[in-house]
Amino acid sequence: MRHRVDRRKLGRHTAHRMAMLRNMVTSLLEHEEIRTTTAKAKELRRVAERMITLGKQGTLASRRRALAFVRSKQVTAKLFDELAKRYSKRPGGYTRQFKVGPRHGDNAEISIIQLVDGNEGGAEASADT
Repeated sequence: MRHRVDRRKLGRHTAHRMAMLRNMVTSLLEHEEIRTTTAKAKELRRVAERMITLGKQGTLASRRRALAFVRSKQVTAKLFDELAKRYSKRPGGYTRQFKVGPRHGDNAEISIIQLVDGNEGGAEASADT
């Protein structure tokens, strides 16, 4: 039974999985779009949205928590300066995931995960234009 099982293990030990997620979050925040398997993208989405929420808080403690997870000081600076302003009015849902299709080598389901445009506000954005 899967009672109270929270995360996917992705076929890796804990240290390897956490290192992989840290690298993927850093790449996503730096390039704003990456291509990976669907299972990894679903796990990445959880961590990336938490990092953006830390950036929106803007406190010293949240900056230190983000620096403890994100591998690059430049990416952390981008998170707190640029991305926090972009998503300041957005209550959540900072990422978007598209299923691309199977990978040629092993037929794994591939997805593109990207940061959404901060200017999209649904009804508010369409009312302004």
